Amino acid sequence: MAHPKAAAGFVVSVALTFLGLLAITFFIGRVVPIDPVLALVGDRAPKAVYEAARAELGLDRPAIVQFASYVGDVVTGHLGTSVSTGRPVAEDLARVFPATLEMATLGIVIGIALGVPMGVYAASRRGSLTDQAIRIVGLFGYAVPAFWLGLVGLALFYAKLQWVSGPGRLEVYYDGMVEPVTGLLLVDSLLAGDSEIFWNALSHLALPASVLGFFSLAYISRMTRSFMLDQLAQEYVTTARVKGLPERLVLWRHAFRPIRVPLLTVCALSYAGLLEGSVMVETVFSWPGIGNYLTVALLNADMAAVLGATLVIGAVFVGINKLSDALYRVLDPRAR
Repeated sequence: MAHPKAAAGFVVSVALTFLGLLAITFFIGRVVPIDPVLALVGDRAPKAVYEAARAELGLDRPAIVQFASYVGDVVTGHLGTSVSTGRPVAEDLARVFPATLEMATLGIVIGIALGVPMGVYAASRRGSLTDQAIRIVGLFGYAVPAFWLGLVGLALFYAKLQWVSGPGRLEVYYDGMVEPVTGLLLVDSLLAGDSEIFWNALSHLALPASVLGFFSLAYISRMTRSFMLDQLAQEYVTTARVKGLPERLVLWRHAFRPIRVPLLTVCALSYAGLLEGSVMVETVFSWPGIGNYLTVALLNADMAAVLGATLVIGAVFVGINKLSDALYRVLDPRAR
């Protein structure tokens, strides 16, 4: 059981981090060269209308008062109203975030399922052609632009081979046929017992999730290889091999176990990166997620939506990091 002081310190740390995140998003709203008043009333509005709208938004008050009001609104769940959609930003984000969450979750599953074994395999055969090939795949994942890989994937697997469905989250004729419970189409279609919509949604999700999974795979395999090389050089691994243990047991039971904790942090950071960095992938695949929502909001000078989306992405990043820290302490007694 966690010590009360440690638990209190964790809560204070989360609160201060979130307060810092609020300050950063508030500052972004003030330095971005976009006037939210003009986005609301238009650039041809009379000065009196402009000033009235500015006062209505509270932009005529001192900055510290505006920040305090902003913190209060966020705490109560009020993120303003989107100029683009005319709906509360909180409602828009609740509608679009599950799409990003679904794509990023499948992406990180692909990245972990392939990246960890690849990293272990490469480390066990250091300097071999297999090791070089896996390292090249990793370097390719770092170097290739996301939008290029997405376009190539669409041209090959959708247009030419027709293995997967095209852009969008679901075929138009299925739209609205499944009641949104969680917002995750795969889950909601299973809850509704509609296998046809499930497979159609999975066909749409497969390619963008694979693109994200490839980028997480590149990072995870590289870090796994690095961690494993360090462990394989330890004396206890040499001792296990001298005793005649099968190489599979040496790798997975002895060398892999000590790297699980740092690897957890790597996977958490990769997952957070997929959630916040999927803007280009969502744009290429017309995916109705938070990245696409943020892009449209920027193009329409919709600052309430921009700040709300930025805040949610930052909060998710902070939350995943804090969760990984907590799991780190659970898995590694030395860190408690």
